[in-house]
Amino acid sequence: MAFLKTSLMILFFTAIIAFHQDVVDATISKSMYMNWGAHQSVITGDNLQLVLDQYSGSGAQSKRAFLFGSIEMLIKLVPGNSAGTVTAYYLSSTGSKHDEIDFEFLGNVSGQPFIIHTNIYTQGNGSREQQFYPWFDPTADFHNYTIHWNPTEVVWYVDSLPIRVFRNYENEGIAYPNKQGMRTYTSLWNADNWATRGGLVKIDWKSAPFIARLSKFRARACKWDGPVSTSLCAAKTLANWWTSPVYSRLSDAKMGQLKWVRDNHMIYDYCKDTKRFNGQLPPECFKQQF
Repeated sequence: MAFLKTSLMILFFTAIIAFHQDVVDATISKSMYMNWGAHQSVITGDNLQLVLDQYSGSGAQSKRAFLFGSIEMLIKLVPGNSAGTVTAYYLSSTGSKHDEIDFEFLGNVSGQPFIIHTNIYTQGNGSREQQFYPWFDPTADFHNYTIHWNPTEVVWYVDSLPIRVFRNYENEGIAYPNKQGMRTYTSLWNADNWATRGGLVKIDWKSAPFIARLSKFRARACKWDGPVSTSLCAAKTLANWWTSPVYSRLSDAKMGQLKWVRDNHMIYDYCKDTKRFNGQLPPECFKQQF
């Protein structure tokens, strides 16, 4: 009888967690909505078009917040002279102590590459930027950008290649994003005060409107339903596939891919910018992030 009772409790708990998982194949029109600039941008089925002109940019967000899982989007960036524009794709909670995980794509003049700008905020603190040049033309076709987030680490992927890892060292006093649900946001906006060469190159409005195209948003993730989700989404169960040991650290093959990207395409790492931090680098810079 005790065995049966225990088994039923396990099944019940697993069912609750499974209920918290988001639908894998929900289209953009079912999963997201325009939160600004809707007069010129549009969601149709599984496609989203963001537009920026001299009057307004545009943005969208997911209807639901998540805690842990895999969030992915196909993105085709602004073609031609995109200097001064930023296309953003990120996860964020709200409030002054928010958590955030960023992909931002900094435009450039024609013939120069975009910059893949990444950052992570924990409890409202950011300043953890790492930047990369893409090894492909991100304006010629769609490419997959994925944020994989679990209780152990955050991994940024581009076309299944890991480009960055931020591991959980909370037990050593380093904040980690594991207690706030985050929605997915995307936007296209005017950032010519900083985006291209530190703001030296401004937007050429003769090239407007600027258009970024997004497709196939997928959130294989745990639904955030308030504080109860903090334990439910982190529980090590079969339903919570992201807590499986296989996802606790990159495989040797993925480590090799990460090294290749960072050796050949990384252009900025805050953990090497001693001048910026007056010689006092953030504590996670001395930890193994791979």
